[in-house]
Amino acid sequence: MFKILEKQMLNPTIAKIVISAPRIAKAALPGQFLIVRDEEKGERIPLTISDSDPVKGTVTVVIQLIGASSHRMVEGFEAGDSYSDVVGPLGNPSDFVNMDPEELKEQRYVFIAGGLGTAPVYPQAKWLHDHGIPVDVIIGARMKDLLIYTEELGGACDNLYLCTDDGSVGFKGVGTAKLEALAAEGKTYTRCVAIGPMIMMKFATLTCVKLGIPVVVSMNSLMVDGTGMCGACRVSVGGKTMFSCVDGPEFDGALVDWDEAMRRSRQYKPEEAAAMESYGK
Repeated sequence: MFKILEKQMLNPTIAKIVISAPRIAKAALPGQFLIVRDEEKGERIPLTISDSDPVKGTVTVVIQLIGASSHRMVEGFEAGDSYSDVVGPLGNPSDFVNMDPEELKEQRYVFIAGGLGTAPVYPQAKWLHDHGIPVDVIIGARMKDLLIYTEELGGACDNLYLCTDDGSVGFKGVGTAKLEALAAEGKTYTRCVAIGPMIMMKFATLTCVKLGIPVVVSMNSLMVDGTGMCGACRVSVGGKTMFSCVDGPEFDGALVDWDEAMRRSRQYKPEEAAAMESYGK
């Protein structure tokens, strides 16, 4: 059993959960994920690690209320309760973790984060910032109240840019438009990491290709089983079939077949709708 130490609603549909998992906390690296099961017969849910503290022995995940299982994991548990299983860290860490130190020193990163994808950006930006690598972060949301992790990321990067569709705070427009605006101002980046909804990552990739910036995307939203056994997270990268959970979850965005990936992300919509109806939502 894995005890929940903290539960905080970041906005009406997103919860931050801090879990006691000392062994996982000691091994976790940016970009990796966990498999969490709320009870013995519960669904296996892949969740990207949004923070870890090896001293306190904790890992943090952020859960969006989308399907029946996510509703149960958030609404049915409070601080002091325990999840049945937490397995990890799984997947490959972000490529910069193993980059040659001299090569890494030459990099200047920009992150484009959208919605729930803002949370897994935090450990990556923090790791780079702690290693002295210049990091800018662009966070996008529909409105001010839906922005998350702004305080945490504000202390983990050189420049934080907030974007809202309605202009309620920061730049009025999407994160890719802000990146183009920064490029027009003379900002230069050697690498972009985009994490968020599938459509956002697709257009972030198109923007980066136009600007000549190599781009990495996280395909964690495709994962189901998390071990490579179910095959649901297949993604075509450079014409080759890869599995998000064991080969990723991060890939070169310019090589991803986005049309195929977006179709695959919708493959379980009927089952999800039926599960929500059964749950009473």
